[in-house]
Amino acid sequence: MNDLEQVKVLFVCMGNICRSPTAEGVFRKLVSDQGLDTIIHIDSAGTHAYHVGEAPDRRAQAAASNRNIDLSALRGRKFKPEDFEQFDYILAMDRDNYNNMAYLQPAENTRGKLSLFLDFAANYEEAEVPDPYYGGARGFEFVLDLVEDASRGLLEHIRTTHRL
Repeated sequence: MNDLEQVKVLFVCMGNICRSPTAEGVFRKLVSDQGLDTIIHIDSAGTHAYHVGEAPDRRAQAAASNRNIDLSALRGRKFKPEDFEQFDYILAMDRDNYNNMAYLQPAENTRGKLSLFLDFAANYEEAEVPDPYYGGARGFEFVLDLVEDASRGLLEHIRTTHRL
């Protein structure tokens, strides 16, 4: 399958060390388990350049590892307006980051669809993935619960929409 046929998904939070790399890791494992890893390209980014080049937060890595998800190879990067042309789905973890990206979205954008990630969740009423950075371990576990639910919904949406 060539690059143009891939479905490309980008998860975005503020610093790209907690929520968005967790979503990338969870969704990457789900996609791989379904044998779709050559068809669906997955990445993550932050709206701020606080942690460019850094690995995910150690607490995010530990919580993910407890669910057999390895985040250790991921590195933070900053979201850029060009991502709108590179990705089909740009998924914000919260409204603030959604608004930051919407401000950067080119008027002539023809590819990237900007959404809140939890729009794809089926079992939670939350609209935003809370930032666990200043909390304890339970916050990282709750983020994983939300992300796993939304990831299942997103994959189902992609499979239906793109006939995979």
